[in-house]
Amino acid sequence: MTARATCPASPPPCASADARDCDPIHPAWSGQAATAFPDNWTVGVAFFHNVFAREHNAFVEAFRRQAAATPDADSGLRDPAAPDAMIRYAEVSDEELFQAARLVVSAMIAKIHTIEWTTQLLYDEPLYRGMNANWKGLFHEHGLVEEALARVLDRLRASDDDRHANAWYSVLAAGPGIFGLGSERYANASVFSSLGGKRQDLWSLANPDHVNGGTNHFGSPFNFPEEFVTVYRLHPLVPDLLELRDLADPDRIHAKVPALEGFRAGASDLLRQEGLADWALSMGRQRLGLLTLGNHGRFLQNLAMGHLGSETGRLDIAALDIIRDRERGVPRFNEFRRQYGLRQMTSFDDFIDTTLPADHPERQHQETMAARMREIYGQHVCDADKVISHAYRDANGDYPDDCLGHPDGTLVDNVEDLDTVVGWLAEPVRPHGYAISETQFVVFILNASRRLFSDRFFTSSFRPEFYTRLGHDWVMNNGPDGVIMEDGAPNGHHQPVSPMKRVLQRTVPALATELDPVVNVFDPWARDRGTYYSLDWTPRPGAEADESFTP
Repeated sequence: MTARATCPASPPPCASADARDCDPIHPAWSGQAATAFPDNWTVGVAFFHNVFAREHNAFVEAFRRQAAATPDADSGLRDPAAPDAMIRYAEVSDEELFQAARLVVSAMIAKIHTIEWTTQLLYDEPLYRGMNANWKGLFHEHGLVEEALARVLDRLRASDDDRHANAWYSVLAAGPGIFGLGSERYANASVFSSLGGKRQDLWSLANPDHVNGGTNHFGSPFNFPEEFVTVYRLHPLVPDLLELRDLADPDRIHAKVPALEGFRAGASDLLRQEGLADWALSMGRQRLGLLTLGNHGRFLQNLAMGHLGSETGRLDIAALDIIRDRERGVPRFNEFRRQYGLRQMTSFDDFIDTTLPADHPERQHQETMAARMREIYGQHVCDADKVISHAYRDANGDYPDDCLGHPDGTLVDNVEDLDTVVGWLAEPVRPHGYAISETQFVVFILNASRRLFSDRFFTSSFRPEFYTRLGHDWVMNNGPDGVIMEDGAPNGHHQPVSPMKRVLQRTVPALATELDPVVNVFDPWARDRGTYYSLDWTPRPGAEADESFTP
């Protein structure tokens, strides 16, 4: 607390007379939790910080219980300076345990993002299979096939033909899965030797090729490109009002709290006032906004940011998303799509789903948005002699010209000027169950996989030597007490209880009754998931009185 005793002279001190209310770095951050991104501290972020801090502590406590029960047993952890020396449970230092817990929590978050959050955001069978294959492999129940593919991947990794090797590598990795790829090494024997039980894992902490050999950066150092940043601007999901509920009466919304009140210091205040369990219930049951044009929360368009020193002291986040893309060189929407091999648009009318009836509310909204885009971005007389891109050729081998298929010299929409974030928000048709657009999906799925490919702690270093035996099993089983299976077969799958559900059951035990019928915690908790990938919006048994389902 000593560091918070006084406020700096510049920037100006806090208005409060109590120096404890002042943040030593910036007064605007006073009263909120100390994090690496204080400008974006919200009640949602605060909730997850608290949950995963509790998960960290749950692992530490479980490890200490194990150490007390079996102090001389092998913890699995190893010191790189003495890779062959066993480290017993009783010998693991507090710092080593802290770092192992960080790895466990990080891997759990990556797992949640891959097989739970993404499969709800993209709610259909191909994505369920694809994202689970990303994590544990398409052939995780077929060891011989999985090992054969792992050997192919080893050869591709060593290939001199980077372009073709990387392409096949990224495709075939779904066989054994990305997570833990390269974390086992065997002698160059036939895969059928495993039938006789003669295989011995030769992976060694002393061998850098084993430690780092599972990663693949696909030709460049790991990064999240600006294209990924722009398709992950999901601000329309955030509502203006947060529907506050109480576990004692979960079907009733007893207050609607402006989202702005859950910003900065207000986030920590609301979390303390209502408690983690009630906020989990509230956010778990509330439906999010659609990712579509004209659906940004009003508070995001007039957000107080006085400490930035701008003329108005406020930010329009929707406008800022566009400005950032322009400043950082992200191609405009049509060129963006062409560079990813997607179909180009030829006019703003391409954003209208003509398969919908003319009087359908969604089509009428799309027509209104197309007219607005035409009004804002304008039109021009086209010149067919002007080549506008070299990222794509048509069936005749020609590059696209300024007329985009329209007759030369006609008045056409300035569709080439359309900003990327505006374009993907306006996309009218999405696959079954997709909350995001086609353009977003293509960029999203590449980078979601690359996050795993590029991290040795998710590939070749996913080992007890770093995670401890308990930590390794914790990530694999979604917790310390083995795999627990979900009741029934949701969408036709016999599946383990999902990792985020297990995390919430451990860290907020008051949610036990509420979570019991939930399969995916990123699906509103009172919704009946219905038959095979149904999108119908009906209450689950016991939640028929939930106010979210009233007309």
